[in-house]
Amino acid sequence: MRGSTTTAVAAAALLLAASGCGATPHYEPPSATYYVAPGGDDQSSGTSPGEAWRTLARAERTGLAPGDKLLLEGGARFSGTITVGEEEAGAADRPVTVGSYGGGRATVAATNSPGISVYNTAGVEIRDVKVTGAGRSYTQEGGINIYSDREDGAKLDRVTVADVEVSGFRAGIAVGGTESGSGFRDVTVRQAEVHGNKDVGLLTYGPRFDADKPAYAHRDIRIEGVEAHHNTGDPELTETHSGNGIILGGVQEATVRSSRAHDNGTRSSAEAPAGPVGIWAYDAADVVLEENTSYRNHTGSAVDGAGFGLDANVSGSTIQNNLAFQNDGPGYYVYTNKKNGAHRENTIRYNVATENGRKLPVNGALAIHGQDIRNLNVYQNTLVMSDSPNGPGPAVRLRGGQSGVTLRNNILVTERAPLVTAEADLRPRDVVMQGNDYFEPTGSWRIDWDERTFPDLDAWRTATGQERADGRSTGLAVDPCFAGGALPDIRSAADARLIVPDCAALAGKGLDLRRLFGTEAGTVDYFGRTVGTPPPIGAAVPPASE
Repeated sequence: MRGSTTTAVAAAALLLAASGCGATPHYEPPSATYYVAPGGDDQSSGTSPGEAWRTLARAERTGLAPGDKLLLEGGARFSGTITVGEEEAGAADRPVTVGSYGGGRATVAATNSPGISVYNTAGVEIRDVKVTGAGRSYTQEGGINIYSDREDGAKLDRVTVADVEVSGFRAGIAVGGTESGSGFRDVTVRQAEVHGNKDVGLLTYGPRFDADKPAYAHRDIRIEGVEAHHNTGDPELTETHSGNGIILGGVQEATVRSSRAHDNGTRSSAEAPAGPVGIWAYDAADVVLEENTSYRNHTGSAVDGAGFGLDANVSGSTIQNNLAFQNDGPGYYVYTNKKNGAHRENTIRYNVATENGRKLPVNGALAIHGQDIRNLNVYQNTLVMSDSPNGPGPAVRLRGGQSGVTLRNNILVTERAPLVTAEADLRPRDVVMQGNDYFEPTGSWRIDWDERTFPDLDAWRTATGQERADGRSTGLAVDPCFAGGALPDIRSAADARLIVPDCAALAGKGLDLRRLFGTEAGTVDYFGRTVGTPPPIGAAVPPASE
């Protein structure tokens, strides 16, 4: 484009001449906007709606410089793929934009490839498009595939994906890095719907984790307002899990906020050694999952199917202010199969779980199990387990392999099941339970602890040393008087109000976690209401105590 180059040089000369002896102004070369429309012509310039190209293949032949835009006619469908490659884009402050113009979203229909690919570059924004897959794309590709295999380990700066819908791929949106540690930083996925994909709706991943030298492919990831649903899983995939909602792997400093994962995993394999989960993290540090809803997620096998999880090699991470209901597995789980000290310093607080364990009630509302879980704090949660189609289950299931785990100020409610099931001889140095409320509305109160059954709080406290703090007995066994009854029927996020205590029985009855244990417990409850000192027990402040 000799004419464009000449114009750019002339413009730069004019700027320098006008500046006189002052500071040289910042020069940015002009950017271009290219248009693609079904009624266009690949022989046109592509630089206006009236001169639009007709095909994505023509657009692929034009490199995109920083600040350029590639816009597809809204409401139209385009076969093929869009690639932003390593010689394109690259400027975080002048991103390349791929999107739609006119009214509505354009559709990129891929058959044997990603729909939109960002490879070894960044400074890219993908907006207002629908991406659909078919053929090999459903089994092998990511719909919006953001990937780096650079050998220098660089973190490529800034990718935004917003207001998109992606379906029909192995992974809806994938952000990946390789063994070199290369990946991305400052990645935002906002207002995206990912559905009908085989393995997962949204995924980040990186190199194999080394506990001695932790390295993360990606940093500063923000996921907000994403709906991941009906990602079915693969009945033929027996080596690993499939049918997940949102997975964060290979990341440091990441947030999933105000998102939903539901109805995933319906076709996941019954033979797989692991099952899918709504929203979870692995090989990650400093992750926050907050203000999300995860429900009706399924598993084909005898494991997982949970709402939320912190899986292997997760540290410094928090699950807070979320709602999990009607999942096949537990509402929340913590697990690692690695004895490497890398699963540590995590927190689960101000969450609500009810009617989980629909297929696997044995895992309860909260399951904590694995090889080496260290310094996990679980407090101010409301964990309710009503009978499932497959029988009753505990509010909390504990297994061996833990040290420094604390459960404090939680409401635990079950129907015809142990409030807590501990399958190992967990001593206070392993697990401490303090300041919780234990309620069984049918009257058959019990805790199962290392093959012993305790019929009341005093007997359990005396035998195990649990529910003691600061030299006194702690814990209650009273009705939390939920607004929706003893076992509230939750069918949507709006129904969470039914699980708020409707009396002051637990108001101000929680332990002062900061004074007693140095725990900065947060200032607002599940609903964003101010938590006083001492706090209530459970995830919600009773209205009478506001």
